[in-house]
Amino acid sequence: MKARKFIGRILCVVFLAYTAAICVGPFLWVIFSSFKSNKEILDSAFSLPSSYSFDGYLRALEMSPIFEFFGNSVFIAAVNTVISIGAVSMAAYALARYEFRGKKIFTSLLSSSLLIPISGLLMPLYLIMARINLLDTKMGLIIVYAALGLPTSLFILRSTFLNIPKEVDEAAAIDGAGPIYTFTRIIIPMSRSGLATAATLHFLTSWNEFMFALVLTKSETNRTLPLALNYFSSQFSFDYTAMFAAITLSVLPSIIVFILLQEQITSSMAAGSVKG
Repeated sequence: MKARKFIGRILCVVFLAYTAAICVGPFLWVIFSSFKSNKEILDSAFSLPSSYSFDGYLRALEMSPIFEFFGNSVFIAAVNTVISIGAVSMAAYALARYEFRGKKIFTSLLSSSLLIPISGLLMPLYLIMARINLLDTKMGLIIVYAALGLPTSLFILRSTFLNIPKEVDEAAAIDGAGPIYTFTRIIIPMSRSGLATAATLHFLTSWNEFMFALVLTKSETNRTLPLALNYFSSQFSFDYTAMFAAITLSVLPSIIVFILLQEQITSSMAAGSVKG
């Protein structure tokens, strides 16, 4: 039995190490390559840089207005996250606390929306944005991203609210608190981990989204960072150092956000797995 447990642990460690190498390896390779010269990258792609230089980052900033696209991505992702989480939190609270006609049908419709392929929504959303004159606008992307993240955020927050005992609402009602006061002053502070999880996942999805930004925008003033990097890849030409530096600048913020909120995301996911 001890030999089996020992072998099982070794296999588990090997599997985890292999998975970590697949997930983290490419990102580390891009970061290290951003400090290397083109000659070092072409001579040995997997070697460490002989000296760490920020010339690639300076050239990347000179070749394209990355900070402008960075600002577009921050604005669009932050605003649509606030709008989506604000609306979803109220809907999730209603589904978790109240009984009303059509509740099961409404929940089932939202569940089935998760099965719809995103690519199947491109044409309908394009036609809708064109008819309301929101094509090639930041507001159009904000509305689309906020809508696309509704189902996932709803179920995360619904599970969070279900883990809060109903006695909390009853005690607040006995003390004279109304539904709005109970929700905003009591339930929301108790649901910070769930809200952080939903907001983080929604923000990261909006930050990394490429397909809808490609279809719904065409001018440089409204392009997000992932889309702009694709358009400006020809400018980097064979300057691989600058290209890797630009990629690092685009990916690093999402990594930092996830690291800062990792504990809250993990605790919320564990709580949501108990009830839902």
